[in-house]
Amino acid sequence: MKIYDIIILGAGASGLMCAANLSKKKSVAIIDVNEKPAKKLKISGGGKCNITNASVKLENFDGECELIAKVFKKFSRDKLLEWLDRNRVELELRKGRYYFCKRSSDDIIELLKRSTKHSELILNHKVISVKKDNDVFTVATDKGSMQAKKVVVATGGESFKSIGASPIGLEIAKSFAIEVKDFAPALVGLTLQKEQFWMKELSGLSCYVQIKIEDRVIDEEMLFAHKGISGPAVLSTSLYWKKGEISINFLPNKSVLELTKASKKLVSSVLPLPKRLAKALLNAVGCKDKECSKLTKEEKSLLNNLHRYTFAPAGNFGFTKAEVSRGGVLAEELDFATLEAKKVKNLYFIGEVVDVTGELGGYNFQWAFSSGYCCSKYIN
Repeated sequence: MKIYDIIILGAGASGLMCAANLSKKKSVAIIDVNEKPAKKLKISGGGKCNITNASVKLENFDGECELIAKVFKKFSRDKLLEWLDRNRVELELRKGRYYFCKRSSDDIIELLKRSTKHSELILNHKVISVKKDNDVFTVATDKGSMQAKKVVVATGGESFKSIGASPIGLEIAKSFAIEVKDFAPALVGLTLQKEQFWMKELSGLSCYVQIKIEDRVIDEEMLFAHKGISGPAVLSTSLYWKKGEISINFLPNKSVLELTKASKKLVSSVLPLPKRLAKALLNAVGCKDKECSKLTKEEKSLLNNLHRYTFAPAGNFGFTKAEVSRGGVLAEELDFATLEAKKVKNLYFIGEVVDVTGELGGYNFQWAFSSGYCCSKYIN
């Protein structure tokens, strides 16, 4: 049986980036369960793929800061942008912070395919297990086995099961006694307690909010959905929410008391929100929709709750609606410089399978590209 220098499990952003930067002198195989590579890149961002963000900071991630900092020092957002520009992948900046492919996610997929031509791409193979005997790994798939001197696990998380997502990366880690945190849905909508069911009746409406979760504040659009609440602000909030309360400011950068000061208009008319939402919020905080000038001191106090509407979500929409998975191989199990497992020489973990998860906005693809690059530079 042929023994490859390196086998990469997963033809997603991290796996392909790793392969793209490996020496052409190495014999490399990339194994993926799908019939085509980079399926998540293909469908992300409505087919235009939010690749990275104008501002990439440690506080945008849930994970071990030292590991994230070390990886980004080697391959930063600027280096990713330079690489894409050098290879003529045109990007567009949306809302002053989100980098998307200008034409289509096919642009970056084609670049990755060109850059990995020296590798053998083995598709439609489901990885079953990885074992090591002496210095050789055996990768068992549903269609046979392959061997390699080094194995890079880039199998991603558990969301998007329709494109082959599974917890196989964690199963491989566990088989080598490497500690993991089981995957949980992240960047996902939140469901509601009975007291907040009024939000479901606003399905389809959106507004700009500020959400406070523990010591973090997230500013973005929130969407009311049939199952609960969603939209960019809520998806990023879900990354940090386990249980307990969140607080929503429905009027960020505005003062509800100033808006209602001495006006003869109804409160719902002066609030810069969709009328249906304004009326529902007034009802939720227990304030009548009346002429602003006639508001009592107690009613003004109730209105202030529009800046801090606090409640505990019931749960989330689950893996079927999650953009990514939170959890993965624990950072302390890896060499921060190389992403090699400390317990198993020549076994590496990169991308979403590592316990590093970013907020919505290109952060997770940035981590995937950066971790894939870092790993390749070490195993070359």
